[in-house]
Amino acid sequence: MVTNLATEASSKQGRVMIHKLVMAALLLPALAAFAANKDTEPNLRTVQGVVSNAQGDAVNGAVVQLKNTKTLQIRSFITRDNGTYYFHGLGKDVDYELRADYQGAASGTKTLSSFDSRKLAIINLKLGKQKSE
Repeated sequence: MVTNLATEASSKQGRVMIHKLVMAALLLPALAAFAANKDTEPNLRTVQGVVSNAQGDAVNGAVVQLKNTKTLQIRSFITRDNGTYYFHGLGKDVDYELRADYQGAASGTKTLSSFDSRKLAIINLKLGKQKSE
């Protein structure tokens, strides 16, 4: 009887140990990914702002384009009711060009420089007169 109890206790401890090892094996990659993501996060930034018309009113539905000057990749955002736009996950070592278009009117191009160290940059865009066709 004593040997059965000892064997049963030893078997239970073995199962608990295996369970802990399996849990550790499952959690380790997730923790490593989290740590890696946390390390790269300081190298990212966000730009946001408001698109307004010549009278200073916020423009809903304007298309804001963000151009990566290294890769020439262009991302777009359509402004909301309050004229706001945002782009996140931007590299700090890259210059970006921003411009807005709406019903033939365009803003000037503004640059988010790699020398700008802000994690959150605010760049408002003002639409000028309509482009002549």
